[in-house]
Amino acid sequence: MKHVKRIVGFVLALIMVLALSAGVFAAAVNEGSITIDNAIAGQTYTIYEILHLESYNKESNAYSYKATAAWKDFVESQDIKDTYLVTNDQGYVTWAASADTAAFAKLAQAYAANLSGNQGQTKATSATVVFDNLDLGYYLVDSTLGTLCSLDTTNPDVTIKEKNAEPTNEKEVEEDSTNAYGKTNDADIGQTVNFKSTITAQAGAENYLFHDKMSAGLTFDAVTKVTLNKATVDTANYQVVTTGLTDDCTFEVRFTQAFCDTLKANDQLVIEYTAKLNENAVVGVEGNPNESKIEYGQSDKTTTTPPSTTTTYTWDLDVLKYGNGDKEKVLKDAQFVLLNKNKDKVAVVVNGKLTGWENVPAAGGDGTIPWNASTILTTNTQGKIKIDGLDVDTYYLREIMAPAGYNTLKEDVEVVITGATKAEGSDSLTYTTVVAEINNQSGTELPSTGGMGTTVFYILGSVLVLGAAVVLVTRKRMKERD
Repeated sequence: MKHVKRIVGFVLALIMVLALSAGVFAAAVNEGSITIDNAIAGQTYTIYEILHLESYNKESNAYSYKATAAWKDFVESQDIKDTYLVTNDQGYVTWAASADTAAFAKLAQAYAANLSGNQGQTKATSATVVFDNLDLGYYLVDSTLGTLCSLDTTNPDVTIKEKNAEPTNEKEVEEDSTNAYGKTNDADIGQTVNFKSTITAQAGAENYLFHDKMSAGLTFDAVTKVTLNKATVDTANYQVVTTGLTDDCTFEVRFTQAFCDTLKANDQLVIEYTAKLNENAVVGVEGNPNESKIEYGQSDKTTTTPPSTTTTYTWDLDVLKYGNGDKEKVLKDAQFVLLNKNKDKVAVVVNGKLTGWENVPAAGGDGTIPWNASTILTTNTQGKIKIDGLDVDTYYLREIMAPAGYNTLKEDVEVVITGATKAEGSDSLTYTTVVAEINNQSGTELPSTGGMGTTVFYILGSVLVLGAAVVLVTRKRMKERD
C-alpha cells in the first residue's frame, strides 16, 4: 500500500509539471515562416535573424532569446547594450524598458548592410513574399524600397506589411502666355523656360536622387527653389550637381539622408528650375523634350520612377516678297524688321534664327529709326526671308526699305503664329509653316525736260497758235468787206 501511494504521488506530481509546462515550447528548427503583404514587385526583400528563440510561451508572453553569432557584436555594442537590449550573465536577451523600436530598427538595418550573409533574400514578383523553413527567432525584414523595416518574432509564423511606399514624380513646364503649368509650352529661341517637378515623397525615404535630362535645344540655367509642402527647403539639405555625372542626365539634385529621414507619407517636394531654349532647338512638331525621374532605395539596389516628360515647342516664319501682284516676280533686297505684338521690341536674327529681342531704337530728329544691323531682314534672290524659333504670338513685319523702283509699304504687316493643331479624334500634331506673302507696287516714271512729255506740250502749243492766227485773219477779212 505504501508503494502504491508513492506511485500515485509521483504520477500526480508528473501531471502537475506537465500542466504547468503546457504552452511552453522549445523553439523548433526550420518550422518558422515570415509572410510579407503589400510587397512591391521588383523590390528585393532580405531577412536577418538577430536573436534566436530558444523557447516561448505565447499565452504568458514569455520568450527566451539569445543573440545569433552574426549579431552578437551588434547586440553587445555600446550603442545597443542596455539602451535597446539587455543581456544577462547567461546570455539571455530582453528588451530595454522604453526603448525606441524604430531607432533600433535603423541601427540594425545599418549593421545588416555590412553583413555578408542573411537568412533569405528574394525579389518580389507579386504583392506577397513568403520566407519559410526558418528557425524561430527575432528577425529584421529589410527591403530595397526605403529605410522603414520590420522587426518581429517567428512563433512560428508571422505576417508583416511592407511599410515603405514608392515615391512619384510629375514634371511640368510653364506656358508664358497663361502662366499655367502643364505638359507642353511654346517659346522663342533665347527665352527662359520655367520647369517644376513635384515629388510625392514617402515615409522611409532613402537616397532620394532627382535626375533631369534636357534635349540639345535646352540649356540648363539653375535650380531656383526647392520647397517641402510649400515651405522653402534649406540648401544645406540638397546638392545640385552638373559635372562628373555617370549617366546622360543634364543635372541631379541629391538630397541628404538626414533630410530624407524627415519626410512623411505624401509630402510634396517641389523642385523648380529654369532653362533657355537655344539655337539648337528643333522647330516644329517634334519639339524639345525634357524628362525627369527619381532614383531611390538602397545605394546598391536603387529603383527609379518612370520618366516624366514635358515638351517645349518653337515655330518658324517665311516671308515672300513679290511685285505688282505677280508672285512669280519675286523681289530681292527688300528690308524688313520683325516687331513684337506691342511693337516695342524688335527681333534679333542671326543666320535665320531668332536669338532674342531688343528695344526699338528711338527715332532721330528726322523721324528715321536707326535699326541695328542684326535686326534688319533682307530678302534673298528668291524674294524670301526665313526666321526660325518663334513663340505662338502675333508679330508685325515693317518694311524699312523697298527694292529699287518699288514703293515702301505704309502699314506694318500683321503675322500670327498659331503653332500646331490636332485633328479631331487624333493625338498627332500637324503644323504648316506660316508664310507672309507681301506685294509691292512699282511707281511710273515722271516726265523730264527734252523728253516725250515736252513734245506733247509743243504740239499742243503750235495747234493753239495756228488756231489763233486763223481766227484773226478771218475777222480781218470780214471787217474789210463791211
